[in-house]
Amino acid sequence: MNLEEYFARTGYKGSTEKQDLETLTDIFQHHIRAVPFENLSIHCGEKITLELEHVYNKIVRKKRGGWCMENNQLLGWVLKGLGYDTSFLGAYVFNPHQNAYATLMTHLVVKVVIDGKAYVVDGGFGVSYQMWQPMELVSGKEQPQAPGVFRFTEKNGVWYLEKMRRKQYIPNQSFSNSDLLEKKECRKVYMFSLEPRTVEDFRFQCTYLQTSPDSLFTKKSICALQTTDGFRALIGWTLTETTYNYKENMDLVEFVTLEDEEVEKTLKEKFNITLERKLVPINVKGSYTI
Repeated sequence: MNLEEYFARTGYKGSTEKQDLETLTDIFQHHIRAVPFENLSIHCGEKITLELEHVYNKIVRKKRGGWCMENNQLLGWVLKGLGYDTSFLGAYVFNPHQNAYATLMTHLVVKVVIDGKAYVVDGGFGVSYQMWQPMELVSGKEQPQAPGVFRFTEKNGVWYLEKMRRKQYIPNQSFSNSDLLEKKECRKVYMFSLEPRTVEDFRFQCTYLQTSPDSLFTKKSICALQTTDGFRALIGWTLTETTYNYKENMDLVEFVTLEDEEVEKTLKEKFNITLERKLVPINVKGSYTI
């Protein structure tokens, strides 16, 4: 494992000497535009493990993506190797269909401290809730980014992340009521505390999320990648391409349904992913919005 090979994977060619916010942001943006948020292993007979060497081999050498425990663990390793002050936090994801936060801590994020200021760096959420810049850990401050306006609020030691989005224009009106579309303009994303976590704290969750019939990740095959002006996502057979702010305060959301034989080709062309095993797409309705 080496940083040069990781940077070749993400295409980052900037400084590796500075530990400042600008460099952190640049490294982070290269990661989210090169490494998909995806759970395809679950749907092609592979096991997801949390050993760093396995994660590195999968993402860097095999040019795959991963979910939060893979993406953010790798990102944390990279930043630590560059000299950043980093630690892991654990979050509870909001389920819009149940209107409640999960009771299981399933989301791993990275905290980075620069010149006494703390930031949350999360390269493993995907779709429109994927932040594009490190977020300053400060309560009540609106932090506008290309995907929308993010905000942390803190109450009794618990931190909450929410996102305000723009209006959406959907040319293919047959998808205007899709359960994949988020209808609310302000959406809760997750909650967390500042208690430092380790990868060991996520062992049970890693197994549960890829085996339980109640898990979102067994109900949907997901692959999402950020672009320079939005993101694209393949959920089951539904390909979505979103362009942020394509008109004043409006995002363009384009949907298309793929045939079985188009899925593999689309993964290669749109996400630069080539799977070693046959993917069985799945998209059980509910519990996920883009």
